[in-house]
Amino acid sequence: MGKYCASLSVLKGPWDQVFAAFWQRYPNPYSKHVLTEDIVHREVTPDHKLLSRRLLTKTNRMPRWAERFFPANVAHSVYILEDSIVDPKNRTMTTFTWNINHARLMVGDAAGWVWGDGGEPAVPTAGLCLVQVVEERCEYRVNPENSNWTEVKREAWVSSSLFGVSRAIQEFGLARFKSNVTKSTKGFEYVLARMQGEAPSKTLVETAKEATEKAKETALAATEKAKDLASKAATKKKQYV
Repeated sequence: MGKYCASLSVLKGPWDQVFAAFWQRYPNPYSKHVLTEDIVHREVTPDHKLLSRRLLTKTNRMPRWAERFFPANVAHSVYILEDSIVDPKNRTMTTFTWNINHARLMVGDAAGWVWGDGGEPAVPTAGLCLVQVVEERCEYRVNPENSNWTEVKREAWVSSSLFGVSRAIQEFGLARFKSNVTKSTKGFEYVLARMQGEAPSKTLVETAKEATEKAKETALAATEKAKDLASKAATKKKQYV
């Protein structure tokens, strides 16, 4: 069995704005692990839903013990496919993502979505054997308690059947996924703040840098004050000698 997790969060922006921000997320200070993004397919269905498929490249270094299973150029990056369905009438956006490398040595189901007759993605297609597949489903809809906010429901499935280490791979994949969700949420908030004309909150790196600079300034001021006091003390001593 694989690992499963789910979460519910809120973005403080109306659905229309979140929908627009979704396509403008990269780059942002929290997405330095996202290297490229390309739209490979887009269509509007007869019932006015927007279907899109994007290919993303992300840095995704594996733990050292797992790197021996892959060539060096593969172990340090991952290719992600993202399918999305935007329903403007019901104001919902649903995304499905999964990795297409790091899955090529797997024994089990490969992650791949096919479109059904109604424009909805069907069950993943069968195929390649698995070292690790991470599948994610996100649904963005109007928050029922505040129509000016957007509710985000995330679900993730991490699976592996690599003999002897599948549990360790799944635990690592789940921890990495949770870390990336935090970055994704902060990046979304950053882009929304810019769209809303607000000053985006500082990143941890920026905050740490400012704190370091302030500490240096404080230390320098303290040093100068100590020198000044020492100089005054020396002057007084000379006067009494």
